[in-house]
Amino acid sequence: MTPFTESEVEAAALEWLEGVGWKVAHGTDVASEAIRSERSDYTEIVLERRLRDALARLNPNRPAEALDDAFRKITRPEGSTLEARNRALHRLLADGATVEYRTGAGAMRGAQVSALDYRNPANNDWLAVNQFTVAEGERERRPDIVLFVNGLPLGLIELKNPADEKATVWTAWNQIQTYKPNSRTCPASTPCSSYRTVSRRARGLSQPDASGSSLGARSPGKRRPDRTFPRCG
Repeated sequence: MTPFTESEVEAAALEWLEGVGWKVAHGTDVASEAIRSERSDYTEIVLERRLRDALARLNPNRPAEALDDAFRKITRPEGSTLEARNRALHRLLADGATVEYRTGAGAMRGAQVSALDYRNPANNDWLAVNQFTVAEGERERRPDIVLFVNGLPLGLIELKNPADEKATVWTAWNQIQTYKPNSRTCPASTPCSSYRTVSRRARGLSQPDASGSSLGARSPGKRRPDRTFPRCG
């Protein structure tokens, strides 16, 4: 019997994701040198066009000024540490971004701008990208699969060869830790931190079909007899 390779496991995962409603792309499809590029370079984590399109689609009554303000707040959440930015991003995704804009009459108005549609999941843009290269300084990382919702990387899948006896959930967990950013180059919306950031609210954000799958991934932290997962962030 021919053993599985990790690439075959990755292909199977992408096929499953596509079957439950995700669009699928390879990292080179959205790279800066691609014909339909969605990134200016490998330091960009958020797919800007998709996020801006989603903000406009989900908030049709908000002026461009308010949408630009929301985009800035979501992609650069406030906080001096990764954990603080993580919590700030959670509030922005769960409650919406609070923005101000000037009306045609010159008055200032406040409003909320949503980045995710929880009531109608099919109204979101679901994209799974494999081998998504991320550069920070001279270091490059390439997660197996990154899950984007409205251009925001809200989940990460690290795959291991099931035929490899050394490949365990713990080796996958340790690999995920290497994707954590060291600076504000990658805000709190990086895959590792965002798995925990949006999990509470996103458990109700199902896939756009009747599969019953949910975007929200439970944060590692469940005890087992011999070991406990470390905290992310």
